[in-house]
Amino acid sequence: MFFDPETWVAIAFVILMVVFGYLGVFKSAMTALDHRAERIKAELDDAQRLKQEAAKVLADYKARTASAEREAAEIIANARSEAERIAADAKAKMEDFVARRTKTAESKIALAEAQALADVRAAAAEAAVQAASTILSQSVKGQVADDLLAKGINEVRQKLN
Repeated sequence: MFFDPETWVAIAFVILMVVFGYLGVFKSAMTALDHRAERIKAELDDAQRLKQEAAKVLADYKARTASAEREAAEIIANARSEAERIAADAKAKMEDFVARRTKTAESKIALAEAQALADVRAAAAEAAVQAASTILSQSVKGQVADDLLAKGINEVRQKLN
């Protein structure tokens, strides 16, 4: 038994543990492990705090995103209604413009018709005066012819104009 290597390893191990106990190695190891446990606990607490802050930031971000989407929807709705109002105003203005242009064109046409009718009457009166003048000058002679001619020309002019 004393010649077995396992026995000597066990004896050396026991002696080593007694020396470690006497020198305070166990206490140092336990203190180091306690410090490490405290550091890990602090890191876990810090990670938990960061997780909570990240959750708050995420919730805030989602709220802002929802608010921005609502505002964007409101802006789009307002823009659509404004565009529809502008289109309706433009249509009304265009219809008014067309109506005014049509009325102006109709009045110009009526004026041109009246002018053409006056021109035709004047030309007819002038032709009638010329014809009457020619006929009377050939058929009647002297002072009577001149009086009749002047009277007839005046009557024709008054009736046609």
